[in-house]
Amino acid sequence: MKIAVSSIGKYMDSRLDPRFGRCAYYLVVDSEDMSFEVYPNESSAMGGGAGIQAARFLASKGVQTVITGNCGPNAVQTLFAAGIELVAGVQGTVNDVVKKYVNGDLKSTTEPTVESHFGMGTGPGAGRGGGAGRGSGTGRGMGGRMGMGSGFQTVGNRSGKDEKEDKIFGNDELKNLKDQAERLNQQMKDILTRINDLEKI
Repeated sequence: MKIAVSSIGKYMDSRLDPRFGRCAYYLVVDSEDMSFEVYPNESSAMGGGAGIQAARFLASKGVQTVITGNCGPNAVQTLFAAGIELVAGVQGTVNDVVKKYVNGDLKSTTEPTVESHFGMGTGPGAGRGGGAGRGSGTGRGMGGRMGMGSGFQTVGNRSGKDEKEDKIFGNDELKNLKDQAERLNQQMKDILTRINDLEKI
């Protein structure tokens, strides 16, 4: 069985991320041998629909169960439509929650645990600012940055370099927030470029 867990990091001992649609990573774990794949959540900075896109993406990977902290109504609907079981309200490391699920210690739910758009604005630069919000619908180049198509296989043991980085940053969360800020900065540059183009017309 393939079990997807929302995670703040790329390892089985990383903490579960309480945000389903806006988590940093999805770890897709095979319950038979505890092997796993890691998928960065490139849609975490989306203005809306992150949970829906995440649910569709995980369905495309053959996931049968999702374990997370909180899940909004739209994501819940999409998961159920895809036949994916939802286990929410969970805390701990990825390894711990998967083992608890396999042992029958976690129960599935059919109800959302939060309202829509939960998790927006939790990181630096991720707020719903009131900037130039009268877009013309042209959306230059931004859609292509949100795909979640590339996953990568990992092994259970960290390298010495990874351990050193963890000591420097404390945990994976700082790096995740920096990556998110970099994506948002690039999006802002794209928006400003488009504004300049439109003003020249």
